[in-house]
Amino acid sequence: MLHDPSYDLIVLDELTYPLRYKWLDMDKVLADLQARHDMQHVVVTGRGALSALVEAADTVTELADKKHAYRAGVKAQKGIDL
Repeated sequence: MLHDPSYDLIVLDELTYPLRYKWLDMDKVLADLQARHDMQHVVVTGRGALSALVEAADTVTELADKKHAYRAGVKAQKGIDL
């Protein structure tokens, strides 16, 4: 998808984990991200992004929950949390 200009937005959900555990090659991922067309936007999610990914990014945001249903006893829900 990163090589296909028909995609304007790509979400790489939880990409930080396979990079952190070295299941994916960071250099290859960064090269693919840098080679995408100019107006293609990529969103990467996950905790603990490695510094190389953070440095390559245009924008980095850290989210923290203030309140979570799990702490109130609500179990994970299929399609939402699983």
